[in-house]
Amino acid sequence: MSTIITRPKAAPAEIIRDASMAKQKDMLARHYDRLCDAPQTGEKVCATFVPGNLNELIMCFDMVNNLPEVNAIQSGLRKQSGGYVMESEKLGHSEDVCTYVKSDIGMMAKGNIGPNGRKLPNPDVLLLSYTGCFTFMKWFELLRQQYQCETIMMHTPYLGDGKITPEMIQYMVKQLKQDVIPTLERVSGVKFDIDRLRENLRRSAKAEEDHIWVLQSAQNKPSPIDAYFGGIYYVGPIFGAFRGTDDAIDYYKFLRQEVEERIRLGKGPVTPDGDMPQERYRLVVEGPPNYTHFRQFWKMFYDEGAVVVASSYTKVGGTYDYGFRHDPDRPLESLAEYCLNVYTNRNLPMRVDMLVDYINRYEADGLLINSIKSCNSFSAGQLLIMREVEKRTGKPAAFIETDLVDPRYFSAANVKNRLESYFQMIEQKRSSSSFAA
Repeated sequence: MSTIITRPKAAPAEIIRDASMAKQKDMLARHYDRLCDAPQTGEKVCATFVPGNLNELIMCFDMVNNLPEVNAIQSGLRKQSGGYVMESEKLGHSEDVCTYVKSDIGMMAKGNIGPNGRKLPNPDVLLLSYTGCFTFMKWFELLRQQYQCETIMMHTPYLGDGKITPEMIQYMVKQLKQDVIPTLERVSGVKFDIDRLRENLRRSAKAEEDHIWVLQSAQNKPSPIDAYFGGIYYVGPIFGAFRGTDDAIDYYKFLRQEVEERIRLGKGPVTPDGDMPQERYRLVVEGPPNYTHFRQFWKMFYDEGAVVVASSYTKVGGTYDYGFRHDPDRPLESLAEYCLNVYTNRNLPMRVDMLVDYINRYEADGLLINSIKSCNSFSAGQLLIMREVEKRTGKPAAFIETDLVDPRYFSAANVKNRLESYFQMIEQKRSSSSFAA
């Protein structure tokens, strides 16, 4: 007779959060409860996307903002997206389709349960401000088939020539006046008030000032923030359902005070395991992170003393660090300029310019590209970007591969090996530079 010895499972390691993360978690919980309460309260629901998110306009119609991308991210962080992706593939969606889409479709097929454990309501209207990602249009076509609701496709001209023209702005303002606003009025039953929009934009601009101050604080040494892993928390309210609200103003004021204190104390970023003890490498990162193994992925960086001082991903919802602010004196034109300016709407030379600027301005050791298997709006052209940035900065670049919310495409061993090789490249570059000097 054999004896079976059972050992208690080790408790999961506690995740260290700074106060701003706890504050944002509470904000998000309240938002999801409001969203799920909509069928009872009578509020209408508008589903939209992060890039080109017209939250200030949506609020003018007393509508609740639902963001399918954010739902997919939340599913990934909670390790539920893998099952949703596979469910979507059973329904006939290809392995090559964006896994945000498949996570969303799979979640609907499984009852559409949100991160708060409650059923998400059907949208009353789908609002797409198309910004450089063709997949968004197909995604909303699928949602329209599912929900049979009103759909607004607002076209944002792609910056193929690298500049915004008056004609582009006029074209978008015309769409706002003739299609977007009348449809939102009809669905919501609320008359559009441009003064209300101006007030929302004024609040946005105030929050945007503190938001960009926080991201640019990474120019300090050591950097008090991680602008990639920590950055996804910092951009959450401004990119989602809170821009244009007093909550966003309060959050970014609070966050700025928190970061100012870290600078005063000479501290590095907060990680899930506490304060990062030493800054050895300063990186610029291109591409979204992986969410299904987010903590493990981040740990590979901070264990090596690598901090991300700037990233392109934290600009998908707005390139505020290049001067854009929502302008209440030009409300509709400002909404158009916002959509035109998001990162995914920029051509490859503009993206290269931005990454080169980040490496120089933040005194980074090099560029790291996380190529996302199912995200063409980011991954297309990334090898060209990598070679051009190396050529123009003289700093080493490296390439790793994961996916957004599909756990099958995260190989911890491969990522770790490539990162370790990259850090060795940086050390060799430093040694050769010291020898030459």
